[in-house]
Amino acid sequence: MTRKKIGLALSGGAARGFAHLGVMKVLAEHDIPIDCVAGTSAGSFAGAAFASGMSIDKIIEMSKKISWFKMTGFSYSPKGLLSNAGMGAFINEHFPVTKFEELPIPFAAVTCDLETGEEIVLKETGDVATAVRASCALPGVFVPVDHAGRRLIDGGVVSNVPTKAVKKLGAEIIIAVDVLACGTTYWGSPSTLLGIFFQSAMMLLRAASKAHHYRANVVIVPQISHLRPDEIGKMDDFIKAGEEAAREKIDEIKKLIEESQYAETV
Repeated sequence: MTRKKIGLALSGGAARGFAHLGVMKVLAEHDIPIDCVAGTSAGSFAGAAFASGMSIDKIIEMSKKISWFKMTGFSYSPKGLLSNAGMGAFINEHFPVTKFEELPIPFAAVTCDLETGEEIVLKETGDVATAVRASCALPGVFVPVDHAGRRLIDGGVVSNVPTKAVKKLGAEIIIAVDVLACGTTYWGSPSTLLGIFFQSAMMLLRAASKAHHYRANVVIVPQISHLRPDEIGKMDDFIKAGEEAAREKIDEIKKLIEESQYAETV
């Protein structure tokens, strides 16, 4: 019995991207096969780790080592406050595969050309760490990443929920995870300069994110409105919220897969 290819589209959202791990954990527990993955910003990091062949437990264990100190550093450049070169080094150190050509699962990282505003999808060939860094290069915060003659920035500017990118990878059933759609309900202001940048950017990105939902067969929205996107220290809370949101949708996902298999046989 054949089945349709299943693709995962993971949105951006800074530390909120930890919720993707909770979603993927539940999908794995229920033996939901994932044939391809596309990610934007934080979603590109989670998606690349999964596509590299790491188990969800291994990804979660690796993620406990993540900190702003390890992933970023002052840029000393007029092009951005910070550099995310540390993120590239972290990926090269911890991912079992760091070239697109060697990934066991097809993966795409969504970025944006700073000069033209064009959506640039990095896939198939090249360096995974560079692609993820570019996808995470939030303008004004991180220095743009130079790649193939282009200056690339965070893909959330043009496609925060990369449903189009994963469809082009061959996905016929698309599961989208949007960690921004729940909004924000926490009181007060971020306690760090980086947090202020992130909160302002997320307000703009959230408005555009839902425009990409229509391509998805299932949209999972973790309820993390009370958590700020700069709160790396609350990884466990993000993961738990992702698990809860995925469990609410798991029967719908299974039914969708079963219906597609039945349709292929008649």
